[in-house]
Amino acid sequence: MAGSILGTEVVRREDGTLLTGEGRFTGDLRPDGLLQAHFVRSPVAHGEIAGIDIGAAAERPGVVAVYTAESIGVDQVKPRFPLDPHFARGPLASGRVRFVGEPVAMVVAGTLAAAQDAADEIMVDYEPLPVSMDAEAAVANGAAVLFPERGSDSMFRAFDPVEGLHDEADRVITGRIVHNRMAVVPMETDAVLADPTGEQLTLWVSTQGAHPTRAGIADSLGLDHDQVRVIAPWVGGGFGAKGGWRVEHVAVSAAARQLGRPVVWNETRAENLISMQARHQVHYVRLGVTDDGRMVSLEVVVLVDAGAYPALGGVLPTITRVMATGVYGIEQVQFDYGLAATNRAPLGAFRGAGRPQATLTIERMADLAAAELGIDPVEFRRRNFLAPEDFPLVTPTGGAYDTGEYAKALDRACDLVGYDDLRAEQAARRAAGDPRRLGIGLSSYVEVTAPTGQEEHAVVEVHPDGSATVSVGTSSHGQGHETAFTMIVADRLGIDLDRIAFVQADTALVARGGGTGGSRSAQLGGSAIHAASMEVLDIARQRAAELLEASTDDIVVTDEGRLGVAGVPGAAVSWEQVVAAADEPLRVELDHTTDGATFPFGTHICVVEVDTETGLVTLRRFVAVDDAGNLLNPLIVAGQQHGGVASGIGQALYEYVAYDDHGNPLTTGLADYAMPSAAEFCDFTVDSTITPTHLNPLGVKGIGEAATIGATPAVQNAVIDALSDLGIRYIDLPLTPERVWSAIQSADDPPTAIAWPSL
Repeated sequence: MAGSILGTEVVRREDGTLLTGEGRFTGDLRPDGLLQAHFVRSPVAHGEIAGIDIGAAAERPGVVAVYTAESIGVDQVKPRFPLDPHFARGPLASGRVRFVGEPVAMVVAGTLAAAQDAADEIMVDYEPLPVSMDAEAAVANGAAVLFPERGSDSMFRAFDPVEGLHDEADRVITGRIVHNRMAVVPMETDAVLADPTGEQLTLWVSTQGAHPTRAGIADSLGLDHDQVRVIAPWVGGGFGAKGGWRVEHVAVSAAARQLGRPVVWNETRAENLISMQARHQVHYVRLGVTDDGRMVSLEVVVLVDAGAYPALGGVLPTITRVMATGVYGIEQVQFDYGLAATNRAPLGAFRGAGRPQATLTIERMADLAAAELGIDPVEFRRRNFLAPEDFPLVTPTGGAYDTGEYAKALDRACDLVGYDDLRAEQAARRAAGDPRRLGIGLSSYVEVTAPTGQEEHAVVEVHPDGSATVSVGTSSHGQGHETAFTMIVADRLGIDLDRIAFVQADTALVARGGGTGGSRSAQLGGSAIHAASMEVLDIARQRAAELLEASTDDIVVTDEGRLGVAGVPGAAVSWEQVVAAADEPLRVELDHTTDGATFPFGTHICVVEVDTETGLVTLRRFVAVDDAGNLLNPLIVAGQQHGGVASGIGQALYEYVAYDDHGNPLTTGLADYAMPSAAEFCDFTVDSTITPTHLNPLGVKGIGEAATIGATPAVQNAVIDALSDLGIRYIDLPLTPERVWSAIQSADDPPTAIAWPSL
């Protein structure tokens, strides 16, 4: 063919359905006999369940069943990331509750209103227990508050000490970096509909991975996997938090099986805010530098508040550790981490899952070091970047970096933002005593995409009418998979995009798959589709060669989307003819394995104004230059960049989940939780450099989480840069006006020494 559709801006096929409201989400489904589930949740953060009286609730009109831990019929939900058997939980609390919002009972009724009314009649007698809200203290003292039978609420992983860790450093800079707890806030909250009336238990779930979710729920129910079908219909955002199954999914499924009728649960926004949470790490850091501006050693201790039932949140420091050195050639690294259970909601994943924490820490420390040494932050980074000729390489913490040209992204971002002119403006405004301070912050990051598992499933089939179908084991929840993946088939086979159907996220229609997470879809799912398409093309070329009496080597896809003889105009056959030339279908099903995780990178620069009289931070410019290798569709990439930047800014300036000292959540609605809208943002400038990877046939890396990872430290560095001449070096996230104003007021106070954690 004359040219490739890959790398061009193709408008997303999915958007018409979404914009017209035709997409069917789990909450839109209404099978016959549908029942509604509603959970009774604990109002106390920690307590023994002395008794549950469900009698009045069971007698309410419209109520079909009321379940507690004793009657639900499932003892334990299979943990997705098991850390310790003591942290396991059932679908409903048994004996003890450990956070506000933990499900204690479930009412199933003919209508949601009837279920809610009955839930109000359930009387639960709680005997309060001491509340633990300080993960750092729990790790330090090893006390057992939540899990006395375990003997401790904490776990710690200490690696072998590095001898002479900071011996090459002229000075060691110390920092304490707080990664604020956030709510994920997907547009669609969690949902599950379980229907036991067919040959299988069929579940519609708002999930990022139908196959992993099927495995988790089936195992929890004691069923074979082929007894359960999971369908992910349209999903309104996942961001890592919908990567697996939840206790509510299992409870609803168990109830449906007992009742023999379909049961649905749609999470409320309040339920979502008090349960779907992420981030929340505290990093203690020592960075060794030389007087000429080289980073030579890094020491990090990470403490995680993993919430009431430690699982994925406690695993994420393993990824944080891999990415600890960022884009820099730091040779000596000591990285230890611990976690503690607390009476907060269990901690999960959110857009980046461990990588944002690594980037925020090393980029804050880079700015602290540059300020300490009197070196411009851009120049400081240039002195420490890994060079293009260093790749591929393995970092001291085990990151197998594939490719990188970090200075290229930094230089592009500086050009786009007008860095030198901004520094001149900043100096002039300071000299004039302007109370609105200008701040310029940057973040040069690297992340890992598809960090676990390098295999994905795909099927490509060409039908007798010349149309095609592609299916894949990843699952879209807004990224544009349908467009990007059909583009690959169209490019390889020459079939028009509008004649290619796309199938995903249904365990009955797709044999297997790893789902979507860790920005794995393009490099794994896309590579699998590429491989299947090329095998289809090989078969088709053989058939076309026979029909045209030519050599297989001479058969090409023509500009008209036919299979013809190279250099012989008119000697071509259609896909319909090729399919008809044999008795068996023109279909390839395979599992494709790529050669490893990839490491996208980039530089973000944020420009802010800080009002020193009020502490208000105003975004003025934001430039994001990201490198995800070859771009399948630049329009989709730009959309991912915009969304990621918005998410990263949200963490930096607005978002945090608040609790009081008794474990009561204070951010239970969007009037309390400061989720930013478009009105809070400036215009974003997004751009890309292209450094292909050699690890997959498309040369692509992930882009879904990159911009979030780069954005947060750029904003924090910008705000602190605006106030740096006042001696301010630390302001914890989020940078609310109150926190910024308080830092300005106390700027003349002696700095508080950072105490290294006692472990």
